[in-house]
Amino acid sequence: MNLLVKGITIVDSNSEFNQKTCDVRVEQGKITEISKSLTATKGEKMFEGKGAILSPGFFDLNCTIGDPGLETKEDIETGTAAAKAGGFTGLAVLPSTKPVVQSKGEVEYILNKAKGNLVDVFPIGAISRDLEGKELAELFDMRNAGAVAFSDGSKAISDDGFVSRALQYCLGFNGLLMLYPENKSIAGKAQINESKNNVLLGMKGIPALAEEMQISRDIFLATYHDAPIHISNISTAGSVAIIKKAKKDGVKITCDVAAHQLVFTEDLLNDFDSNYKVKPPLRSKADQKVLIAGLKDGTIDAISSQHRPHEIEFKDVEFEIAAYGIIALQTVLPLLLQAGLDTVTIAEKLSINPRRLLNLPVPTVKVGEDANFTIYHPTQKWEYNSSNNASKSNNSPLLGKTLIGKVQLIYNNKQYQVYE
Repeated sequence: MNLLVKGITIVDSNSEFNQKTCDVRVEQGKITEISKSLTATKGEKMFEGKGAILSPGFFDLNCTIGDPGLETKEDIETGTAAAKAGGFTGLAVLPSTKPVVQSKGEVEYILNKAKGNLVDVFPIGAISRDLEGKELAELFDMRNAGAVAFSDGSKAISDDGFVSRALQYCLGFNGLLMLYPENKSIAGKAQINESKNNVLLGMKGIPALAEEMQISRDIFLATYHDAPIHISNISTAGSVAIIKKAKKDGVKITCDVAAHQLVFTEDLLNDFDSNYKVKPPLRSKADQKVLIAGLKDGTIDAISSQHRPHEIEFKDVEFEIAAYGIIALQTVLPLLLQAGLDTVTIAEKLSINPRRLLNLPVPTVKVGEDANFTIYHPTQKWEYNSSNNASKSNNSPLLGKTLIGKVQLIYNNKQYQVYE
């Protein structure tokens, strides 16, 4: 569909028009003109972009959709609808489904189910069968079927030898392991951050040590095999320091952080609101400050949504028995703006780097390129409520709140969606 975007500020470090205000014309899915002053033609949809930003389409590295088997939480249709509303034109979906995505059959199911969507959906295959950390899943077959990486989701793998063998096996076909960092023997059954706060609340705490020890182990294994490794959802200042040193030492390590870790802190748990129960747990303001600095200095490569939908019976219960996670696809942008990130950093960490990590084509705002972009207004206010929540689930502490930073339009696969 043909579209003319007027007076938009382009933010794309790979484009010659980066930081410039231009008009952008899209015809039959291709960017055909970028100029200071373009005139609309007959039958062309026009969008006024005054004060708005045009970025390469957002891409999420860490998203859970229940399809197949757990569609009461989220299916591909509702998951991609929430993604569109949040500005995402691409999703990498975790294998935490029922059945687990652990063979080419499940990978092909997801790819076929998502075919023709405005949002590109890329399956991440399981590392271990049934996410148990004991037996390798069919990694090579899944890769050939279209899996872009391998993960056991939010389940940490305790067996060092198993991770070592998985890394070595992936070297044969350039596979990437995405590991959740938690030493189970240190974390135990605790559910919130270890600090003065957990003592006041009368709950056991997960020490930063549990995350940092696991990351250190993964760095040793990656170094031994000279293999790439990705750490998902880091949350502590110590993790940033460890990864920063590893990168300096030449280790092939990347990492991401969930958007909510940049805004929410453990202080929000004082009312035992289970919508703030996430894993890894919300940490301190000091940790948060270092995480933001880690994004700015390049230690942290990407930002993810860590979208985790749940039915009401899993969240509207006592804090200690509630499930972990929040729905997040529609609220990533406002959280990043609230955290003080500039538009250049947002484009790098939410659009460009996630695709690079997975060796996927990175969209560029350039004449002749396929149109794949997100338009958002960084100061526009909107209310996130039950009527515009596109997810099947409602487990978000931000529902009913006024947020700043609104997605206005997304374009991909010769389709576009406008949000008033």
